[in-house]
Amino acid sequence: MKSEKTHKRKMIAPILVTVLMTLYYVVYFGLLISLLEGVWDYVFGIVPLFFAAVTVKVCIERIFEIRKGEEDDLSQY
Repeated sequence: MKSEKTHKRKMIAPILVTVLMTLYYVVYFGLLISLLEGVWDYVFGIVPLFFAAVTVKVCIERIFEIRKGEEDDLSQY
């Protein structure tokens, strides 16, 4: 039971960073989209979606690593 609580604590930081980065991408690029016209709307609309998807994928991988017990994955390198 104690290790489950420890795992949950270690998951807070990656989830928080993912949420903050996704909000940053949406707000920043949303402002750019509102200022630009034409094709740039689509370009600056796709880029933050891609960045957000990559950030969420990395967060999910990190959560799986923490659940498997690989909290210190930097020691592998």
